[in-house]
Amino acid sequence: MSVELNHTIIHARDNRESAEFLAHILGLEVGTEWGPFIPVATSNGVTLDFAAIPAESIVMQHYAFLISDEEFEAAFARIQQAGITYYADPHLKQPGEVNHHHGGRGLYFMDPAGHGMEIITRPYGSHEQPPTAS
Repeated sequence: MSVELNHTIIHARDNRESAEFLAHILGLEVGTEWGPFIPVATSNGVTLDFAAIPAESIVMQHYAFLISDEEFEAAFARIQQAGITYYADPHLKQPGEVNHHHGGRGLYFMDPAGHGMEIITRPYGSHEQPPTAS
């Protein structure tokens, strides 16, 4: 068997709120609560298990999602409709902008627990960049 990521635990102040937030933005379903976890499964079989912990214990993490152009349009519309601030860069210095890295589009936004979320339409390194002048 080849190695695959099966699931990861995402800490949240409110596991249901965070799971529903991400599922809504990405057009996914919230799964059935299992123990302390609220799962959201991606199309490649990886489950994001949201677990509630005290807010002061949450350490910001970054989660990037590769989505199609059509899924990007839908997610972007939901982000805009919800009034969520989005950025073209991971340092949150370019608000209200979308990047066009790697021949696609991408943006960053924060989830309710303070995690950095990213949606991209092309994997990093998938588009050859023109050589820079020396």
